[in-house]
Amino acid sequence: MTVQAYILIQTDVGKAADVAKAIAALKGVTQSEDVTGPYDVIVRAEARSVDELGRLVIAEVQALEGISRTLTCPVVHI
Repeated sequence: MTVQAYILIQTDVGKAADVAKAIAALKGVTQSEDVTGPYDVIVRAEARSVDELGRLVIAEVQALEGISRTLTCPVVHI
């Protein structure tokens, strides 16, 4: 079973479209959209484990230029 999550991202001013495009190319990202509101980009991602998801967010997503903050929301099946 895979771990799925939404990653809510705040970017530097004017960087949302560039960030969304760069993130869409990352392995494990299934969807990346630039949006309006308190967050600038919303990403849907999946990984084989919580640790793998954490590595994706910390080592790859947060390393991209133009990102100021992320909030990872794992999907739960109740």
